[in-house]
Amino acid sequence: MPNNPEKKASAKIGDMPKEEFRKYGHEIVDRIADYFENIDKMPVLSQIEPGWLSENLPENAPLDGENFSSILDDMDRLILPAVTHWNHPNFHGLFSTSTSSVGIFGEMFSAAYDMKAMLWRTSPASTELEPVVLDWLRKMMGLPPDFSGIIYDTASISTLHAIAMARERIDLKIRENGMSGRTDLPLLRVYCSEHTHSSIDKAVILLGLGQRSIVKIPANEKFELDHEKLSEAIRDDIAAGHLPLCVVATIGTTSSTSIDPVEKIADICERNNIFLHVDAAYAGSAAIVPEFQSYFKGWERADSIVTNPHKWLFTPFDLSILYVKDKDLLKQTFSLVAEYLKVAETVTNQMDYGIQLGRRFRSLKLWFVMRYFGQEGLIARIREHCRLARLFAGWVDESENFEMLAPVPFALVCFRANPSKIEDLDALNEKIMNDINASGEAYLSHTKLNGKLALRLSVGSIRVERRHLEKIWDLLNEHLNAEIANH
Repeated sequence: MPNNPEKKASAKIGDMPKEEFRKYGHEIVDRIADYFENIDKMPVLSQIEPGWLSENLPENAPLDGENFSSILDDMDRLILPAVTHWNHPNFHGLFSTSTSSVGIFGEMFSAAYDMKAMLWRTSPASTELEPVVLDWLRKMMGLPPDFSGIIYDTASISTLHAIAMARERIDLKIRENGMSGRTDLPLLRVYCSEHTHSSIDKAVILLGLGQRSIVKIPANEKFELDHEKLSEAIRDDIAAGHLPLCVVATIGTTSSTSIDPVEKIADICERNNIFLHVDAAYAGSAAIVPEFQSYFKGWERADSIVTNPHKWLFTPFDLSILYVKDKDLLKQTFSLVAEYLKVAETVTNQMDYGIQLGRRFRSLKLWFVMRYFGQEGLIARIREHCRLARLFAGWVDESENFEMLAPVPFALVCFRANPSKIEDLDALNEKIMNDINASGEAYLSHTKLNGKLALRLSVGSIRVERRHLEKIWDLLNEHLNAEIANH
């Protein structure tokens, strides 16, 4: 009997059979649970050499489909060795972030529903859940009701939208006529601290303002923007015929989590009718803790605020929130409705509030996290991280061989080894950091503060305990003593 080509083809269409999906779904959850249970035993940073993974992958995709068990086997054989474990409790570099198990469940449902949140009718759940969840968080953070939120992927994109709003507000017809080829535009200025995140520079580049539009304001001895120098810079620019567009203030800078004087900056912005954006991407989550509210004084006067629940609210990456006072201005900046997207309903369509057409159903995972842990549970976890960071800072203060290099308002400690026997402290600290990182036992990062190389220890994992801080402290002293012995 000849082969039936239609029957052969039909075997290769459709999705995974439901029995297999159930089987492997259970196995994957078990694997993830085991991963979290045993993560302490894994090296924090991947121990492979560059190119190892790509060299061990075939040059072409498989011609015929493979058994899913083989794919899972390759997760252990190929992928896991190439993973840097951001969820590891001894991941202390950059900003220590971690997902929660319940947040992963939210991601699973979001992936299963696979909604593209552009029109209300294409995504009613996403369109209507998002403002509710963001209003819950707004209240928890103590922001007034004139703020409303929108979810993007990262703070870089949130900030880009904020500065675009500032550009639209000045009404120079840039949306309609652009900036190129025009002789009627003054030099537009964006002001920020010398410690501001690099996303500000990238946003200015992307918006066509050019890097010469950025004015980096010096910081004081606590690494806070000097508001008097900001006022002088604005006054000088106005006298020179330039047009101040936006000021970016930061609560929780990337290098040291310093806090710009937002109230004084807001005074300056109001006097000069300048858009104020507050970058609280890292520290914004801490605003839910009552005793930390004083750090956020004045941010309610901003035109926009960015905060990232994926940094410190145990929500899987990515989820960034831009809170704005004038949501109509945000819509005016970005709304563009093609004929095939026109609808009869008078509803909110999320495509109108940014450069994306379709958006992921991100609010679902934050909803899961906020409901499962509750307000008090989230507060307790952030409060504990800050307690552990202050505990570590106390060990540094008490040591003869280490010193603090910045205050610790939140859960980041900036410090360095400074033994009297070694002169080149920058080289010493860089070697200690690199050796610890290479060992896989922990991960630290660095910055420069007042010209000194500073080690950064961030506390943010949902799984971190005091014993993990004790481990990194022992490692630091062990490596330092070895370097002292070699001199």
